[in-house]
Amino acid sequence: MSPVQRKDHLDTLAITLLVACCAFWGFQQILIKFASREIPPLWQASVRMAGATLLLWLWCQVRGVPLFGRDGTLRGGLLVGLLFAGEFCLIYLGLQHTSASRLTVFLYTSPFWVALLLPRFITAEKLRRIQWIGLGMAFTAVAVAFSEAFLHSSMPGQWKGDAMGLAAGLLWGLTTLAIRTTKVASVSAEKSLFYQLGVTAVVTPLLSLALGETWSFDYSATAWGSVFLQTAVGAFASYLTWMWMLRHYPATQMSTFTFLTPLFALVFGVLLLGEPLTLQLVLALAGVAAGIVLVSRKA
Repeated sequence: MSPVQRKDHLDTLAITLLVACCAFWGFQQILIKFASREIPPLWQASVRMAGATLLLWLWCQVRGVPLFGRDGTLRGGLLVGLLFAGEFCLIYLGLQHTSASRLTVFLYTSPFWVALLLPRFITAEKLRRIQWIGLGMAFTAVAVAFSEAFLHSSMPGQWKGDAMGLAAGLLWGLTTLAIRTTKVASVSAEKSLFYQLGVTAVVTPLLSLALGETWSFDYSATAWGSVFLQTAVGAFASYLTWMWMLRHYPATQMSTFTFLTPLFALVFGVLLLGEPLTLQLVLALAGVAAGIVLVSRKA
């Protein structure tokens, strides 16, 4: 396999793809929360990941992408897959205890773990002072957008969901770190994603059974529509795009864009749930945009 041609900054293609992914990921939390009214959380995750694994396998068959060749990536691939599986188990379980918007805030602390840990292994990923300022500005903007929820939320047992969201964010950061620092970095985006989806498709049903969830396929068309979007767009198309970009663009700069996701979640709440569009949200959008500009600047 020819060496990957990496870029030292985000170009127009990367920025467009990142914004599109973040928009769907903001919507995805709402889809999971909605489907959980009918489908037990880990069973929902099991169906999603199994379907996405099948789609990815078919994609690779059509495009002739090898998935099972001996290339020395098995150990790293299993590590990446287990971290990914842990992240999604925590997301699906955490949404049973807290709101989608709050969990999303904690989940998207992931860029901080990436920015803190990755430069210790890959010096080229080290952020400059102006980029750290941009990172802090983006996160502060997100905190401003959710300040009312933090101050006035009263959902029972909410701390459990918040803690799960924070742990999921850490695991997401560690997944990115594992991808970049093991032999998985040398494989195709498809194989990297196959490790993650395949391991998760094995882990989630086992945990679902351990928790005593009831399995069924008798759900409403709306619930199935939610699972289909999570599977085809979320776990397959958007994650495949993310894996491809991780191999070609700086992970620290990419991770900063994920701050858009919780803000997209708020925007969808305004459009779909009739939530008010506040001055805090407008200020937060401006802050995130400014932070992304600073982090994405060339040296």
